[in-house]
Amino acid sequence: QVQLVESGGGLVQPGGSLRLSCATFGLTFSSFAMNWYRRAPGKERELVAGMPSAGGSRNYADSVKGRFTISRDNAKNTVYLQMNSLKPEDTAVYYCNAVHGIFNYIYWGQGTQVTVSS
Repeated sequence: QVQLVESGGGLVQPGGSLRLSCATFGLTFSSFAMNWYRRAPGKERELVAGMPSAGGSRNYADSVKGRFTISRDNAKNTVYLQMNSLKPEDTAVYYCNAVHGIFNYIYWGQGTQVTVSS
């Protein structure tokens, strides 16, 4: 059974940092592209950052470029999202997403809440 388990969310003041983790179970992690999405209240789900399965460039939403960094540890089957200089508009539920580009397998985590507020 495939599981994606996010952690690391919480309440942080503007300008602060958080590191989200997404541990995966039951899939061949190195074969999957990994992405972070978010959904803010009243807004559509947004792709925040993405990283291919092997090599290739990472991609970021314009709103987080220069502040967020996605990385992966294939030995730990885990993807991370380092978020710096957080703003109130970054408040959202953040979801981890795994995509197998050949077989079109798509998996989602349950989400972790990030709240940026003073």
